[in-house]
Amino acid sequence: MENLIWVIIGAAAIDSVNPCAFSVLLITIGFLLSLGFSRKRIFLIGGIYIFGVFIAYILIGLGILQTLTAFGAPHIMAKIGALILIVLGLINLASEIFPNFPIKLAIPASAKPKMAQLMAKASMPTAFILGILVAMYEFPCTGGPYFLVLGLLHDQKTFWQWLGYLLIYNLIFIAPLVIILALASNPTLHGKVEEWKKTKHAGIKIWGAAALIILGFIILITQ
Repeated sequence: MENLIWVIIGAAAIDSVNPCAFSVLLITIGFLLSLGFSRKRIFLIGGIYIFGVFIAYILIGLGILQTLTAFGAPHIMAKIGALILIVLGLINLASEIFPNFPIKLAIPASAKPKMAQLMAKASMPTAFILGILVAMYEFPCTGGPYFLVLGLLHDQKTFWQWLGYLLIYNLIFIAPLVIILALASNPTLHGKVEEWKKTKHAGIKIWGAAALIILGFIILITQ
């Protein structure tokens, strides 16, 4: 049980370094600042966006757990999750080292016009929908650690056990978004956060990819 908690914390920390969700949040904040919205209003709309991401990930997790239970494949799911981690890590590493690498794990270009429309409305309902859409589109790209945890949770048979662990995971997952919102909603700090993201983007992806690969191999060896 204690080992499971540490795996959940580690996987959530890796998953939370998420350029897709960061980028959409920063673009939204920048747009709201350009409209002259107050910091309080920006924080409220940004918080609703983060809440949308949080709710979507909880529902995705519960849905996958229900599916795994229906198929009844204990233990093997953790190994499948570990293999997915390694593959995603290798793809992220290759796409960062080789710019022309054909596979890119990112929000598809076809989804961006719809997201832009939602940003332009600058309301709480559209911010919530935007958060859900970002979570859905980014999950295939960044959901490796989550899938690994879901495989490990497969043996926890009650709904409330699942929900408790998923809440822990997703609270850690959204923590960096909350920090970025608190910083970037300040007009003075917004530019600095944007600059930090641009200069550190490559490093974050490389270290995140390495962490995925290492965690995947650890789970393969220990499970």
